[in-house]
Amino acid sequence: MSFWVKTNSIVKRLFFNQIWDIPNTEKKIFLTFDDGPTPEITEWVLNILATHQIRATFFCIGHNIEKHPKLFKKVLAAGHQIGNHTFNHLKGWKTDNTTYIRNAKACEDAIIKYSDGKIDSRLFRPPYGKIKPSQSRLLRKQGYKIIMWDVISMDFDKTITPEKCLQNVIENVEQGSIIVCHDSVKAFGNLEYLLPKVIQNLQERGFRFEVL
Repeated sequence: MSFWVKTNSIVKRLFFNQIWDIPNTEKKIFLTFDDGPTPEITEWVLNILATHQIRATFFCIGHNIEKHPKLFKKVLAAGHQIGNHTFNHLKGWKTDNTTYIRNAKACEDAIIKYSDGKIDSRLFRPPYGKIKPSQSRLLRKQGYKIIMWDVISMDFDKTITPEKCLQNVIENVEQGSIIVCHDSVKAFGNLEYLLPKVIQNLQERGFRFEVL
């Protein structure tokens, strides 16, 4: 699977209906996590964020919410933001529109149910970053914001070192960047190394972590 670590400005212009970064004048950046909630790993992330008094945005898989509702509630109780990552981590390019929209709705229903009706998130991140323009349009008509990214850590890629994942972030972040990490089993070997160091480096450089 190939990704740009730093999203190309041409891509951002071509797909302008999707949110790649959030320009601002206050050195705000936006840390996000995909694929949870995952036992032990999401809890570890929550502890790191709490230590540094940082709020982040968690794009949750609906099936994982249903399997781990207490952990999902811990994310909420810590004051973090929730986004929709489909119910079954579907790849939009290989999924028909009806199935894809229905799957996103199933995730939405899980978020509402396990937040006791307190959250009806309108933030959506397509798994793998792969979504058809028609799917994006249908979701936006329902009020969703399609959240992509400016910088991806590549923490899920076991063929690269934790040091490289750290480099991917700290060398590419700028004011307004949306950063992607993953609170998943697959990513944890890299995430465990990079997350504390990313936070320390960026805070020392004067960046402020905010939710979307």
